[in-house]
Amino acid sequence: MKKATKKEIQEIQQLFIEKYSDAVTELTYTNAYELVVAVALSAQCTDKRVNMLTPELFAKYPSPKELATAELDDVKKIINSCSFFNNKAKNIIEMAKRVVAVYGGEIPLNEKELQTLGGVGQKTANVVMIEYTGANLMAVDTHVFRVSHRLGLSDDNTALKTEATLVKKFKNNLHALHQGMVLFGRYICKAKNPSCEQCFLTQYCKTKESFKV
Repeated sequence: MKKATKKEIQEIQQLFIEKYSDAVTELTYTNAYELVVAVALSAQCTDKRVNMLTPELFAKYPSPKELATAELDDVKKIINSCSFFNNKAKNIIEMAKRVVAVYGGEIPLNEKELQTLGGVGQKTANVVMIEYTGANLMAVDTHVFRVSHRLGLSDDNTALKTEATLVKKFKNNLHALHQGMVLFGRYICKAKNPSCEQCFLTQYCKTKESFKV
């Protein structure tokens, strides 16, 4: 597969920023705690589905303090239409316990400290930081992974390696690029039947056949 040239990378970056400069996550949240929970639940699960579950969850557990003492089965029951809900229920309770014990009930807004919380890996930590603080970080989900490969920005075989490559190539405005690539991958450069007629990057497309993920 052909790689994007330096000039193409700059042009792609510019177009994404112009198109998606105001883009934000489609997850519904009102504070850092709700955002961390919503992002953790959204792994391999649609934002739409997460937004259907969280109102009940946050009404019952409005802060880490309540969630830290929650009954595991009760949390499972609320989120059971979400993929991997058993694990996620366990993780978000562990996350809340640590936030209460170590951070006085306040979510730490630092990507390294976020990664010490239950169920929060590098991707989740970066998404929270991008969304909540506008941090110059990149996070790679299935949409960003697919889009970066189709545009010849990366040929890496893992999300973390792809993230490192994109950071190196783009350097700045990473938060806007992340949000833009997610929405572009979700609605235009879809895994199956991409909407090429709506695409504003067709001249940079290297392949729409592969990466049907």
